[in-house]
Amino acid sequence: MTMADANALDERCVIGIDYGTLSGRAVVVRVSDGAELGTAVHDYRHGVIDEVLPSTGERLPPEWALQHPTDYIEVLQLAVPGAIAAAGIDPSNVIGIATAFTASTPLPVAADGTPLCLLARFADRPHAYPKLWKHHAAQGQADRINALARARDEPWLGRYGGFISSEWEFPKALQVLEDDPVVYAATARWIEAADWIVWQLCGEYRRNPTTAGYKGILQGGRYPDEDFLTALNPDFADFTATRLDAVPGALGSAAGRLTEEAAAWTGLPVGIAVAVGNVDAHVTVPAAKAAEAGRMVAIMGTSTCHVMNGDHLAEVPGMCGVVDGGITTGYWGYEAGQSGVGDLLGWFVENGVPAGIVAEAAEAGRTVHEQLTELGWAEPVGAHGLVALDWHGGNRSVLVSAELSGLIVGQTLATRPEQIYRALVEATAFGTRKIVETFSASGVPVMEFIAAGGLIKNRRLMQTYSDVLGMPISVIGSEQGPALGAAIHAAVAAGAYPDVIAASEVMGSLNSAVYTPNALDAAIYDRLYAEYELLHDHFGRGGNDVMRRLKALRRERVAAQAEAAERLEEVQA
Repeated sequence: MTMADANALDERCVIGIDYGTLSGRAVVVRVSDGAELGTAVHDYRHGVIDEVLPSTGERLPPEWALQHPTDYIEVLQLAVPGAIAAAGIDPSNVIGIATAFTASTPLPVAADGTPLCLLARFADRPHAYPKLWKHHAAQGQADRINALARARDEPWLGRYGGFISSEWEFPKALQVLEDDPVVYAATARWIEAADWIVWQLCGEYRRNPTTAGYKGILQGGRYPDEDFLTALNPDFADFTATRLDAVPGALGSAAGRLTEEAAAWTGLPVGIAVAVGNVDAHVTVPAAKAAEAGRMVAIMGTSTCHVMNGDHLAEVPGMCGVVDGGITTGYWGYEAGQSGVGDLLGWFVENGVPAGIVAEAAEAGRTVHEQLTELGWAEPVGAHGLVALDWHGGNRSVLVSAELSGLIVGQTLATRPEQIYRALVEATAFGTRKIVETFSASGVPVMEFIAAGGLIKNRRLMQTYSDVLGMPISVIGSEQGPALGAAIHAAVAAGAYPDVIAASEVMGSLNSAVYTPNALDAAIYDRLYAEYELLHDHFGRGGNDVMRRLKALRRERVAAQAEAAERLEEVQA
């Protein structure tokens, strides 16, 4: 190899794109060493559609969360060229592109891949839009799926910890069928956004194994059988045969090549490799050099997803799934998670903080989150006298129920906002500890805990997690874990490395044991965690079903209000 050839190889780059809840982020990564050369972010114009449908102004029911597919395309049109410009590279040096996406975020599309919500006749129908992962309105369908699977002793149910979540593909599709059969009948494919965006890039539909396995109940190459689907609803019998693809592509393989249209959007060369899609959490594992069994990666953002490779198959109660090769080929990939973490803290800042603290934060040059952290951690562990349940967005693991809701115990007339904020942070840490302990008790021990995602910037939050877990916490070396992980897959799809593990060793980044537990604080947190466990089991395991009853009452009254408004409109018309 000549020096010129070597230099050309050193200049090769790939693009990783992380499609999050509120924005999409593109990163340019050098293939030879994983250096992140440039990044750009595009905030979705429509954001999370959870109050009114933009096309009509129709108010959405509780627990709905939709998105708009044009936001995904705009990430390609704006963030990718922006990242290339920030990197200052020649686009001709880019050899591959890959994406990571929130999941499960499925949408109904026509045969040519057009989202139904973009067709004029469906623009006013909420079920025609992508259902974001945090859409929990299909809980009733999830409950029926779980009850039927238990009654029939379906062998796949144990692979999901005994529960199918309302966040996943099957409950959401069943909700479409039962709430809007017209949209369901027009659905040629029920497709994950992770696969839809790859289709737009390369012109080829290729299902990815991660969403298929973890969110689509695909185990051993088979979905739930037709008899099961018929028992749920006779009109659902052919769902997998007609609307899902049972043969996913392999992780790290090329789904196809960049089309001329997508090249025009992105400014990239026509024909470069487009990798098979992936989930934002799972793709972060190689970015953190965490492929070995027992290394749990927690991607901490609006929600937290806990993923880990194992060297054997086990059934862990309340896990989100275990899939052969679901994260890394050659391992069993395990997943668990928490529905609300950054979302929970954001909710409190938006709704529970008085103007005085907002003003103090501005005067000090801090965000409100930073101000609450500064105040909340000024007193010792346990001084606030509070313990909370982190279920404001439902419980993803280990109870798997969107019907559960948040709780704070110990508030008095002297309780201050920063104390509540700290108690909520601690509650999310307790929820993570419950997940870690459940895995270990099931024979899948967590040997190392690795943190990634936006929340790792808060050092006090991370130290709290270390104290609550009673174990060191390593931190990914990149601020763009999912995008870097996607870039690693792009490099493999382009042929720069033989497999994902080899690419991870060169392109990944990890800082080991950045946080270690403080023994005195950890001892106090053990006492608080014992109280958390009592509340967790009482409200989550049937001691008192008040949370579920209140959710049912809310739905009943909201529906009654909507019916009354509809009748009034008819009278006025």
